[in-house]
Amino acid sequence: MAEPAETDEDDGAAALAMPPVATLDAAPGLDTFLLEGAEGNLWFERRSRVLFVTFDNLATLDTPYPRQPWMQARVASLGYSLLGVQSFAKDWFRQATAPDLIRGLQQRGFFAQFDTVVLVGASMGGFAALNFAPLIPGAQVLAFSPQSTMNRQIAPFERRFSYPVTRMNWADQPFLDAAAAVPYLQNAVILYDPFVPEDRLHAARLRGPGVRFLRLGHSSHQAIRTVVKSDALPQMLREFAETGDIGTAFWRNLRRRKGLRIWRRNFIETLAQRNHPRLLLRACDYMLVDGDYLFARTARRKVLEDHPQLAKGRAQ
Repeated sequence: MAEPAETDEDDGAAALAMPPVATLDAAPGLDTFLLEGAEGNLWFERRSRVLFVTFDNLATLDTPYPRQPWMQARVASLGYSLLGVQSFAKDWFRQATAPDLIRGLQQRGFFAQFDTVVLVGASMGGFAALNFAPLIPGAQVLAFSPQSTMNRQIAPFERRFSYPVTRMNWADQPFLDAAAAVPYLQNAVILYDPFVPEDRLHAARLRGPGVRFLRLGHSSHQAIRTVVKSDALPQMLREFAETGDIGTAFWRNLRRRKGLRIWRRNFIETLAQRNHPRLLLRACDYMLVDGDYLFARTARRKVLEDHPQLAKGRAQ
């Protein structure tokens, strides 16, 4: 299976300016720093008393290091502080560097400088955000399409991303299963597509009193892309940082998703997979009024071939 392009498209646009390298002991007093590790780095920029901790995902790792943290530009545009947790490999942060550096900052009082700390990640990064949140007391989490684990004994339904998964250690503790972090999560929101079987089953493993779910149907595993392309991400980040909730501005902007080509293609594919020929035909006809979508024309032709009785009274 191809790896998802679950990245924030605009983050690579700004010129790269690396923060100065620092030590753990010096870091809490600095406005910018880079903590270096064998398997990844932590990149910090201070702007306010709201801190977003963002985690790399598979797509961001397609850009060779050095690179800016995921969501760097978007967090900066909102005026919030950023701690970007970066990995050098597609490893789901199954490494010592990231948790050790986060734990080291916590022990030195770094996170106590902020009124709000929000951990954010997508897919691989969502797994890390949920897994590492208990290291920062009071931290909140936004996770897009996260895996709960890639251990195939614990999650036998998960067979995606076979190449990077088989290269990593998915047998040993710690941080093997994000479900183990759930009892310690005070406020986590998980956004996923319930029509993606693996993502739905991972979400089921992550249920708990401090976890809420936003079901974004027909967004595929790339739910973050649907939110970004709907221009709903800034409102989502701001509302969650300021209220701990997802409010009306996010939902208002998310309405635009139904006009997105990627959402429409996923909707057509879902209807085809779930064997709703009449509804599928109506959806294709509706979309083809708006534009010449190849996926809609192809699906329409196939449903009429399979169900010729539906062709009566319809233009071919």
